[in-house]
Amino acid sequence: MKNLRIYGNAPYSIAVIHGGPGAAGEMAPVAGELSSSWGVLEPLQTELSLEGQINELKTVLEKSADLPITLIGFSWGAWLSFLFAAKYPAFIRKLILIGSGPFEEKYAAEIEKTRLNRLREEERSEIESLYKIVENPKAKNRSSAFERIGELFSKADAYDPIERESEAIDFQFDIFQSVWKQAAELRRSGKLLEFGKHVKCSVVEIHGDYDPHPAEGVRKPLSTILKDFRFFLLENCGHKPWIERNVKETFYKILKQELDLGR
Repeated sequence: MKNLRIYGNAPYSIAVIHGGPGAAGEMAPVAGELSSSWGVLEPLQTELSLEGQINELKTVLEKSADLPITLIGFSWGAWLSFLFAAKYPAFIRKLILIGSGPFEEKYAAEIEKTRLNRLREEERSEIESLYKIVENPKAKNRSSAFERIGELFSKADAYDPIERESEAIDFQFDIFQSVWKQAAELRRSGKLLEFGKHVKCSVVEIHGDYDPHPAEGVRKPLSTILKDFRFFLLENCGHKPWIERNVKETFYKILKQELDLGR
C-alpha cells in the first residue's frame, strides 16, 4: 500500500501516526526502534480533509492491523489518533500521545511567538518570506517553502538534538492547509476536547518541558475529560523526544513500558 510502511513481524499491534498535517514519514525512527519487539505500522496520511484522514486510517488498520491496536500519535498525529479513538473505540487498545498540540485555544497563542524568539534574526526574516510563498495560491514551490518552515521550526522546537541525517519526510503543503484549517476550527469551537467523552481506552501523553506546545494545554484539558489519563513530562526535552540527547533513552523506556502494559 502506498500509504503504509510496515516494520517488524506480525502481529501488527502498534501504529505510529505522524504529524503535520502533511509531514509523512517523520515517525520512521520510532517505528524502527520499536520493531525489534513489536510489529509496527506506519500509516502515511494522504487525504485532504480531516474526515478523509480518519477514514483512510480506518481502511489501513482494517486491512493490516491486529485489532484492537495501540496508536502512538505525534503532534498533529496525537489529535488524529484522539479523534479516531473517539469515533472507532473498538479499534483501539490504548492511545499514546507525544508532543500533542494543546486541546484548548487559550493555550495556543504563544506557540509561534516562542518558536520565533528562539530563532536568529535572519531566520525570522526567512520565515516571513516563506510565509508569503505558502500563502500565495499561484506559487509553485509552496511544498518546498513549507518544508523549509518545518526545518526552521524543528530547530526552534529542539532542546539539545542529536546530530543525525535528515529524516526522509514528505512535506505536502496542500494537505497541511486543508486539514489544519478544519482541525484548528475544531479546537477553536471547543469540539476537539469534547471528543474525549467518547474515548474509552487508556490515554498517555509524553511531553517535553521545552516543547513550544505548552504542556498544560494538554495535561489540564485531558485530565478533565478522560477517565483514564496519565501524563509524563520530560525535562530538558523539546518537541521530538526521540532526537533529544538528554532524554532519548528515558523516552524509549517510558514508551516501551507503556506498550508492555497495553499488551
